[in-house]
Formats: sequence, C-alpha cells, structure tokens
Amino acid sequence: MFPLAMAFAATSDILTMTIANRVSLGLVVGFVGLAAMAGLPASQILVDHLSCGAAVLALTFALFAFGWIGGGDAKLAAATAVWLGWSSLADYGLLASLLGAVLTLGLLQFRRLVLPERLQARAWLARLHRKDNGVPYGVALAIAGLVLYPQTALWQVVAGP
Repeated sequence: MFPLAMAFAATSDILTMTIANRVSLGLVVGFVGLAAMAGLPASQILVDHLSCGAAVLALTFALFAFGWIGGGDAKLAAATAVWLGWSSLADYGLLASLLGAVLTLGLLQFRRLVLPERLQARAWLARLHRKDNGVPYGVALAIAGLVLYPQTALWQVVAGP
C-alpha cells in the first residue's frame, strides 16, 4: 500500500499540483491497520509512529502557515512520518530536502526554456512550466519515503529476515 500511495501522491502533485487529503488519511489508517495485523505493539504504534506523524504535522503546518510549503505537502510529510517513525525521521528530512533541492533546481532550469507549442497544450506541463507556480514537492517527499521504507520496523516485521 505504501509504495502505491507514494507513487500516486507524486504523480498527482506533478499533474495537478495537489495531493488529495484521502491519500494522507489513507496512509495513516493503512499504517495503523497493517501494523496491528503485523503484531506491532500498540505502544510502538502510538509512541514511535503516530507521535512522529503528529510532530511532523505540527512542524509542516507551521511551514504551510508561512507559505513555504503546500498543505498537501504538509499532510503527506506527516503521513509518511507515521510509516517511518522517529528512527528514520532525520534521514527523511535530510533526503527529502536534498531531493527537493534537486527538483527545484531542475524545475527552475526547465522554466527558463521555451516550451514548444505542442507541449504547451498539455495543461500539467504548462502548469509546471509557469514561473509563478510552486514546486511539486510531494515528488521529493514520496521518493524519500520510498527510499527509507525498507529500513522501517514495519517493513522488517512484514518482509521478515
């Protein structure tokens, strides 16, 4: 479920510059269900994962309030943090920041190019090309989450040794 939701969120962000609330909510509910079925203790689910997501949600909504990130990005980062937990949070923040920087620089270069008319007809591509538009940071958040997911406690339990 996690990889599919991350791929959907990244694709949605590229195509529409939005990440639906149902994606983030589904990630949290899916984690709780899968973690419970996998036998993770309730204390680990609450303390290590849900509290991590809540802390990231508080931080990212502050960033959203300042206009530095989008609301969908804030919720996706928090939902991803639920899956990763505290043990991977620093790595997630660092990797997402580095990937976000590469994405932003690449997008800035793309926006300096003249977009051929046949490509301007593609609404999502024209939207990405507009200089006054934001960066689909959900792409960086999703890739960072996917890279770190195999290191999580849940992955270790579900995938086995």
